[in-house]
Amino acid sequence: MINAQDIKIGTAIRMDGKLYFCIDFLHVKPGKGNTFMRTKLKDVVDGYVLERRFNIGEKLEDVRVERRPYQYLYQESEDYIMMNQETYEQLPIPGHQITGVNFMKEGMILEVVIDASTETVLFAEMPIKVTLAVTYTEPGLKGDTATNTTKPATLETGAEIRVPLFINEGELVEVDTRDGSYVGRVKA
Repeated sequence: MINAQDIKIGTAIRMDGKLYFCIDFLHVKPGKGNTFMRTKLKDVVDGYVLERRFNIGEKLEDVRVERRPYQYLYQESEDYIMMNQETYEQLPIPGHQITGVNFMKEGMILEVVIDASTETVLFAEMPIKVTLAVTYTEPGLKGDTATNTTKPATLETGAEIRVPLFINEGELVEVDTRDGSYVGRVKA
C-alpha cells in the first residue's frame, strides 16, 4: 500500500479490480479545504484514460511491475512468440497487447511489462523509432521536395505508411511506432 501523495508518473496501482499507470499528476493545495492529488490514470488493458482525485493520506494498492527485454522470434496464429533475453524462456503474447505491432520484425528487442506479483504480461512496448526498408512505393521524381505532399509506401513488415515523394523502393526509413508516422530517411 502507498499513500496518495506518493503517486508519480509511471506508478502502477490496482483500483476497482483494474490495473492503472499514472501518466500525469498534480499536487493541489487550495486556499480552503484539504490538499489533494489530481491524477490521470491509464487503464493497462483497455487504454482508457481517466482523471481521478485522491485525498492526501488515502491508501492505494500499488503493483510492482518489471520491465524485461524480450526478443521477437516468430508469429503463431494470433500470438507473437517472444524470448526472454536473460533466461531464454519463450512466451506467447497476443498482438493486441503489443504497441506498434505492425512495425515489428523478427529479431527485434521489445520491452515487456510484467506484473511481478502474478507474473502476468501487462503489455509489450516497441522501441519508439524503428528503421525499416521500403518494399513498394511509386517512383519518386528528383527534386520533388518543395511541397509537403506524401504518397503511400509499403514497408518490409507489410505495414503501409505515408512518405514524402522523394522516397524510393529499397530505401531505409525511420518510423514512429506509436502512430505510424514517417520520421526521416536513414542513410545506409
